[in-house]
Amino acid sequence: MAQSLKSKYLLLALAMGAGLALLLGGFAYYEHRIDASDIARLTSSAVAQKLEGDLEARGNSVAKVTGALLASALAAHNGAAIASIAGRLLEEHDIERVEVTDARGVVLFSAANPRDDDAHGAAAAESSEAGQTLLRPLVVVESIPPGVAPPAQRGGTLEIWVSRAKMQQTLASLRAQLDHQRGSQVKRMGSMLARVTLPVIALVLLGAWFIARQLSRPISALIVSADRIGEGDYTRPLHVARRDELGELQLALERMRQKLSETTITKNYLDTVLNSLSDAVIVTAPDGTIKSCNEATQRLLGYGDAELVGKPLASFIDEAHRGGFDLAAAAPEARETVLRTAAGQTIPVSMACSAITSADPQFQGNIFVARNITDRKRAERRIRYLARYDALTKLPNRMQFYHVLQQTIARALRSGQIVAVLYLDMDRFKEVNDTFGHGAGDRVLEVLSERLVRAVPKETVVGRLAGDEFALTVDGLPADADNRGPLAQLSRAILTEVSRPFQLNQQEVFLTASLGIAFCPRDAENVIDLIRNADAAMYYSKQNGGNTFAFYSPEMNAAAVERLMLKSKLRRALERDELEIRYQPKVDLRNGRIIGAEALLRWRLPGHGDIPPSQFIPLAEETNLILDIGEWVLNRVCMDYRQMQSEGGDPGRISLNLSLKQLRQASFILRCRSVFRRHGVSPTAFELEITETTLMADAQRTVRLLDELFAMGLHLSIDDFGTGYSSLSALQQFPIGTLKIDQSFVRDASEDAGDATIVRTIIEMGRSLGMEVIAEGVESRAQLEFLRSNACLYAQGRLFGEPCTAAELLTLLTRQAAGNIAFAHLLRRSEDAAAPRSA
Repeated sequence: MAQSLKSKYLLLALAMGAGLALLLGGFAYYEHRIDASDIARLTSSAVAQKLEGDLEARGNSVAKVTGALLASALAAHNGAAIASIAGRLLEEHDIERVEVTDARGVVLFSAANPRDDDAHGAAAAESSEAGQTLLRPLVVVESIPPGVAPPAQRGGTLEIWVSRAKMQQTLASLRAQLDHQRGSQVKRMGSMLARVTLPVIALVLLGAWFIARQLSRPISALIVSADRIGEGDYTRPLHVARRDELGELQLALERMRQKLSETTITKNYLDTVLNSLSDAVIVTAPDGTIKSCNEATQRLLGYGDAELVGKPLASFIDEAHRGGFDLAAAAPEARETVLRTAAGQTIPVSMACSAITSADPQFQGNIFVARNITDRKRAERRIRYLARYDALTKLPNRMQFYHVLQQTIARALRSGQIVAVLYLDMDRFKEVNDTFGHGAGDRVLEVLSERLVRAVPKETVVGRLAGDEFALTVDGLPADADNRGPLAQLSRAILTEVSRPFQLNQQEVFLTASLGIAFCPRDAENVIDLIRNADAAMYYSKQNGGNTFAFYSPEMNAAAVERLMLKSKLRRALERDELEIRYQPKVDLRNGRIIGAEALLRWRLPGHGDIPPSQFIPLAEETNLILDIGEWVLNRVCMDYRQMQSEGGDPGRISLNLSLKQLRQASFILRCRSVFRRHGVSPTAFELEITETTLMADAQRTVRLLDELFAMGLHLSIDDFGTGYSSLSALQQFPIGTLKIDQSFVRDASEDAGDATIVRTIIEMGRSLGMEVIAEGVESRAQLEFLRSNACLYAQGRLFGEPCTAAELLTLLTRQAAGNIAFAHLLRRSEDAAAPRSA
């Protein structure tokens, strides 16, 4: 409608513009024609008069001159002279005829110009073709004056016919020029008229388009709103912007919409509500025939509305579940069934039914609401699977393995057979996660589970209990035979398969495992005890170096119980203030002065006495408590150092042991700085002792961290030097300032030549590298004498007393500051004992 209205206005404007242009053009052309005709007529008339006058003047002039010449010839009656004079006139191009008569009227000479006859005929013909009046020749009559002849012979008449052809040509050329000029003027006038009328027409068309657009937009909006209201959609208001009759019409339509929206609920509104539901809604007749459905039903089943309406609802239920669908027993409670789609796919749904109560039979029936529960069913299956199987390795998890083991034990007890449980744990598996990341650790577990399944018989059940802990069940073993041999063979095969290299980040990594084996009913008759005993045997294998297996014995269980108890009590040790610091002095063997001390951690467990570090430090590293314990030790040592300084003692340099886990902690350096800053002590007063194993575990990363610690001012030393596998070239790249000779070499250095050679070599190497060398574990004067004789400058050990508290160390330092050197007497005795031998 809007486009048609615009077209009408545009065509009307175009017609009006074209008519106006034609009218103006016709009127201007008519006026031009009249003006041009008047101008041409006046111009031709003026020019013709002028040419006529010129022609007559010339004829008169020629006649007078010739008449004067003919006067004497007439007087002499000289015909030849008359003919000669008159004939010369015919040589003129525009003189057509000459005639001379005497006074009596006798023609003395009469002749015509033949060229003039032809030209006159052509001009006459041209004038006739042009529809113009023929211009006759001009006749000039000249009276010849009398001469000397007798009176009767005096005078005569000369008549000259002058041609008007040349004048006619001139007038024709003038008319042609006027016509050409008039045509040019017509063209210029047409161009000017076009330049004027075309913009006018364009403006008229633009105005018509604008007016039509202003009218068509509200009309189109009115039509759309009317159609929408006719369809029952009253939600969108009509925008009213005009203040004329169309605006009043819009207001009237808007008022009608508002009243209808307040008083009417239409079928379209109901369809909108139903189609907005994500659940399928199906309305059926009392006999189960579908009367209507929403769009969710069509999407669920894959049928169009026409394919669903009129069909029994039961025909869309899968045949296997159709028997359980009873329309008469339909209830509001949701029940599960299965629908079959147009593509033949089955979809589980939860369906609820409500009856439509109405007195009108045409409205009676049922409303079914069906919800797709495919995702819920899939989730339930996934949950059931995850409740029994490990998501990473796809092996039975702890709960499922215990369930299978319980059934296996019950069958074995009934049949009198033996069941064996193999408990497997990876050795140092945490190093894989710490070095390569947990993603690599997960990949190792996946490969490990595949290897375990391949290494055991098909009927063997393999399960993942937790982390890197796996368990296997072997049933059907005879009760009257020793089953340790076959199980030992199976264990070796498993350990061999596990020890094959793993590919991690394009690197080969070799890992081992520890195995523990327990039998039912010999070792236990229930799942819990059998697993615990196999775990105890596995831990026994791990304590013996790993990569081996062990059969359970009751003694293992007692050790495992004690280990578990210690692990749980260690968690409370920090809270209960059960940890203590003891200081073992470092002595200068040249003068007996205390130059520092090593901080040693002790755990005093109430009811158990002192727990040696060799027993609880590995437990702390397993549980990551070593990080909290290490920070506690650093804080405690800084507090003791500050107190000893404030009370006049000079502690020298205090050494602390650093574990691999502490060094790998991302925030270790920041925590060290924070502790030193908090207690106001300088890092140069402390020394971190690192074992060779820790030093070489990840050399590139370790050297970077040690450089940062050294830059803080901390001294660094290698503890237990000689027991690791560091080379001299590797040693030079670390910022190490001190070597500590391991006590295992010092113990027998005075008696064993091999150990003596090792100690001398370490002392010489340290001196050549510019490092301090300290011998630890010095317990006898013989050891002291050996070290002094080989230029070892520093030592520590029980010879100088048991590790003491901070207060006891402060007492020694205070006496030393007063001039009483703590261990000078040991050096004097050593010198005295060596003097006789020297003598």
